[in-house]
Amino acid sequence: MAIIRKDGSYTPLAEDILARWRQVPPAVAGDNMNRDRSMSSRVSPVAPGQPITGHARTVAVMAGDNSAIHAMLPLMKPGEIMVIAARGSGDVAIIGEIVVECAKYQKCGGIVIDGAVRDISALRTLGVPVYATGATPRGPHKGFGGEIDVPISCGDVVVAPGDLVLADDDGVTIVPRAMCDEILPLGEAQVRKEADVIAKVKTGVTTAEVQGISVPEVSG
Repeated sequence: MAIIRKDGSYTPLAEDILARWRQVPPAVAGDNMNRDRSMSSRVSPVAPGQPITGHARTVAVMAGDNSAIHAMLPLMKPGEIMVIAARGSGDVAIIGEIVVECAKYQKCGGIVIDGAVRDISALRTLGVPVYATGATPRGPHKGFGGEIDVPISCGDVVVAPGDLVLADDDGVTIVPRAMCDEILPLGEAQVRKEADVIAKVKTGVTTAEVQGISVPEVSG
């Protein structure tokens, strides 16, 4: 089966805007999108302390096959995030050390896959953030095809080329490219608000007081 590539062009955010986004955690971004667009907890970091902020490039693979990923790697621009729809399968590792080494050479900003990986020890040290559903030694086939730069479902969230990928130890949130200008100032405001709440809590103010939650009624 052929590997199909669509037009995945998008207008990237300016570097100063991306720098501001790096201060907005995925949880905060999700809060400001009606607590939506955060991926399932099954997609988690392979190694802690490797956050992601960058534009998505998407790949949909056939079950147990990674040929479309190999075709995608030379197309990646520095800083872009490869987001892979692999059907959530934990039976076959769709990427491993070789793919991530190539992604590192391409200056890929990270990989998010709704599927399994292998060569975990190497992936933890290569410096390319990888988020996946788990690990298995069983490797993939090649030659069944796939699609590049198409809207996909990853971690139960729709992802399109150019969408903003935010990830940290909590997991992954996707901000649609068309919503970035709207959500950024909201996220920044929430970051400031939460810092203020933490400062108050450290002085003895309770979270119930902060939230305006009334004293429980005594019954019986």
